[in-house]
Formats: sequence, C-alpha cells, structure tokens
Amino acid sequence: MKILICDDHKIVRDGLRQIIQQLPGISLIGEAADGDEAMQHLKYQEYNLLLLDISLPGMSGLEVLQLVKTQWPTLNVLMLSMHPQEQYAIRAIKLGASGYLTKDTASEELLQAIKRVAAGGRYISFALSESLAQHLENKSNRVKHELLSSREFEILIHLANGKSLQEIGKDLVISNKTVSTYRSRIMEKMELSRNTELTKYCIEQKLI
Repeated sequence: MKILICDDHKIVRDGLRQIIQQLPGISLIGEAADGDEAMQHLKYQEYNLLLLDISLPGMSGLEVLQLVKTQWPTLNVLMLSMHPQEQYAIRAIKLGASGYLTKDTASEELLQAIKRVAAGGRYISFALSESLAQHLENKSNRVKHELLSSREFEILIHLANGKSLQEIGKDLVISNKTVSTYRSRIMEKMELSRNTELTKYCIEQKLI
C-alpha cells in the first residue's frame, strides 16, 4: 500500500507516518506540505490513498480534493481536519472524499479508516452519517452556504469566527485584497451585508 500525506505541519506528518507504519503491507509513505506539492507527487507516483488536510497554505484542502478527483478519479481520499465534522465533512463527501476524520481521532480509528478507504470503501462516523441523512432529507430546501465555492466557504468560516481580513490572509497565504473580494462575493451570494449576520447564520446552521 502506498499512502501520500498532505499536511503543512511537519510534526503532524511525522505523527501520521508513525501511526501508518503500524499497518502491514505499507511500501511507501510520501509527504507533501501543500496542494501543489501533493499534485507533483501524484503525477510521478501512483498511490492507493491520499490523507489530505483541510487547512493548507495556498489551495485549500477542498480545492485540492476537487483537482485530485478530476485528474485521478479512482484515488481514495481521506480528509483530516482540526475542524468539527459539521463544518466541512458533508461538502468534502459531496466532492468525492471517501471519509472525514478530525485530528483528535484516536490512532486505532485512523488505522481502521485507512484500511477501509484504501480498500475502496467509505469511512463515516455515526455522527456524520446522521448529518448526511438530515442533509438528504432537506435537499429540497437548499441552504445558502451551498452556493459558495470551496474557497468562499472556507473564508466564510473564518469570518464567522471573528477573524479579520488580515488574519485570514495570513492563514491562507493570500492578500488582504483577495480576502476582501471573496468576502464581497460571499455577502452577495448569501444576500447578507454584515459579518454579524454571517456569524448568526453559521451558528444557526451549526457551522461554528
């Protein structure tokens, strides 16, 4: 089994590598610090599984996921995130991810998820399966945040958590002007005018 880890923190990659090495039959563990590096790995090496972080510098994990599923549709992708499932999981699954785990997951559960996803299956926690079922029931009433692109959705969460344009730009390695442009698009698509309205909406939708 060949696994590629994409996370911008070396200490996280080292920790994941140590856990993954417990699995039998591992022949290669590749590492990438961002989306561009992950794409380069995938061009020159075939992998069975991509462990992909949501929060990355440059392209977000969701944007990387979209590109990967376009160019390598059969590659199994397991998302890892510090964010609660409610924020990103449903969007990630809809974009083609085979599973979603938070970074506080026990190593035993991570190994179980890797084995299942690498074999072509899906790994979804009970809490997430309930959220997905509720999402399908409410499919006819499409919520506003589903109109957003992956990057817009990511910035929405940052704004709703009270971060400034400067803080968001620093986190995502983009300019303040670019963040401001995304904010304007978000406000227009969601028919809102103030950050407080964004925060209220995200609380109501259990996104934060």
